[in-house]
Amino acid sequence: MNLALLLVISYLLGAIPTSVIVGKSIRRIDVRKYGSGNAGATNTWRVLGWKAGVTVLVLDAGKGAAAAALVPLIHFGQLPFTAPVIAIMCGLSAVIGHVFPIYAGFRGGKGVATGAGMLIAIAPIPVGIAIGIFGIFLFLFGMVSLSSLLAVISVPISIALLNTFFGANYHPLLLAITCALALFIIFNHRANIARIVHGRERSLPQVQIWRRILHR
Repeated sequence: MNLALLLVISYLLGAIPTSVIVGKSIRRIDVRKYGSGNAGATNTWRVLGWKAGVTVLVLDAGKGAAAAALVPLIHFGQLPFTAPVIAIMCGLSAVIGHVFPIYAGFRGGKGVATGAGMLIAIAPIPVGIAIGIFGIFLFLFGMVSLSSLLAVISVPISIALLNTFFGANYHPLLLAITCALALFIIFNHRANIARIVHGRERSLPQVQIWRRILHR
């Protein structure tokens, strides 16, 4: 019962529709009715500008981090698993809440930012590597979807390599969860993958500074 309560709290936290709230606060619009129709930071950026997009990104990541780091602290009595396992479960529950938010008709984002926030609290080094990969590919290609997918895939790979070759002690459940999370996010990006393959994926040319330099 105690664990179930923590998971419910984490889900409700993750389900807060930050992009919808920001959109209605700034322009009184539902961002899901514009752009790609997604309730995430990228679509918010496209529809409302970079300031709104960054705000949503930070808030969505904060939901995942808070669920993994803070929600487990409010329990009463004994829990059936160790602290690292509880943190992973609460963080994952927040990601599910973000993707299927009860407050917004179960139409949420794709879980990348919230999943990243969860992992920042649990496994900062693999996330740091993923952020580096995200930044490099965003700089090169300007596609948030492609950069996000490669970053997400890099997390379980980094965890496995750090455990095997550098003596890290990340819990095996974390490796399993990050693999499952990567597959889940890949599934949620299936439309983006199809557009990437066919060369129709939208990009953010303003972040491709190297193009401006070469065309001067």
